[in-house]
Amino acid sequence: MSQNQAWTYLVIAGLLEVVWASGLKFEEIPVIVVIISIIISFDLLIKSAKAIPIGTAYAVFTSMGTIGTLLVDFLFSRDPISIWKVLFILLLLGCVIGLKVTSEENGEGAK
Repeated sequence: MSQNQAWTYLVIAGLLEVVWASGLKFEEIPVIVVIISIIISFDLLIKSAKAIPIGTAYAVFTSMGTIGTLLVDFLFSRDPISIWKVLFILLLLGCVIGLKVTSEENGEGAK
């Protein structure tokens, strides 16, 4: 599996994590969608971890879930969002981008 394919799997897994995590809060998301999203997201995470170091893959996966569910919660529950949440979300996003940029590619990475 190529690095690009692994990262594609990881991004899809992260997006599906947003679906199932949001489904735990919002009853408008059917239970079957939550269950299928859980299964597929973890399957894609496992597949991506074959080409991306597991620490990086899991950090990106959970960060995408955190950022995504915060955004979904903000959009659909209309809870106010503080400047601190925005700053920490941006910091987390910067860290995820940093992990992608510094990840190893074909055994040779940034040192």
